[in-house]
Amino acid sequence: MELWFTERHTPNVKFSIRVDKQLYSAQSEFQRIDIFESAEFGRFLTLDGYMMLTERDEFIYHEMITHPAMAVHPAVRDVLIIGAGDGGVVRELSRYPEIEHFDLVEIDPLVVEACRQYLPQTAGKLDDPRLQIHYADGLKFVRAKAACYDLIIVDSTDPFGPGEGLFTKEFYGNCYKALRENGIMINQHESPFYEADALAMQRAHKRICQSFPLSRIYQAHIPTYPSGHWLFGFSSKKYHPVKNLRAEEWRQRGLACRYYTTNLHRGAFALPAYVEQLLEDVENVD
Repeated sequence: MELWFTERHTPNVKFSIRVDKQLYSAQSEFQRIDIFESAEFGRFLTLDGYMMLTERDEFIYHEMITHPAMAVHPAVRDVLIIGAGDGGVVRELSRYPEIEHFDLVEIDPLVVEACRQYLPQTAGKLDDPRLQIHYADGLKFVRAKAACYDLIIVDSTDPFGPGEGLFTKEFYGNCYKALRENGIMINQHESPFYEADALAMQRAHKRICQSFPLSRIYQAHIPTYPSGHWLFGFSSKKYHPVKNLRAEEWRQRGLACRYYTTNLHRGAFALPAYVEQLLEDVENVD
């Protein structure tokens, strides 16, 4: 008998991966956590039945949620990471020696524990001495912060369940307050392809634009996410994601990435017409 993991993307679309075996399953205070092994995508993590990452394509997501900001901001010292208990964001940021401190705020300790044990490719840098892990609600944590971070990365789950509060106007306003005067916020921004996802993306971006003077959308292709077309948000108090790109400085670092390049960085902000149309009533693009 074959075992398949299936995620429903819409009432009419399902995505399935054949599973070799289930490595882990637990019900935490917040959600169900499962880790499977497959021939095509390696090990993969799901929360409440929704795909979070696979070993095969997680590099795309984690490179694109971290390196664009680092290639723009000239002096990142303190970083707040909200969500990201799988460790992928920490792994990518750990490659920058100038970062002095990371605060990782993850609501569910079991996610970190499971990923440490079963997903070492992603979670292998969670022992970085610059990292402090806080098991807390990200909305409440950031509410108490003011002008103490250069970069905030919101690696949230979807806008329902434990991650729902990370898509509110209050949360984005608190992130703005927690950033220093030249700070940047990066967030995962859902997919623009299916109607329900597109509406969630529009709502989130409108709320971000109410808090940040500059907010732009960029994109990546992630095969195991709904439709494969995924968006990220770049919001800043000062820096434009393309005009202020320090491409040569970033290339001189010699960081070996499998997806991100500074040429791709520029292109990622050039959006398809249908996405521009979704955003035209939300932001003033220049």
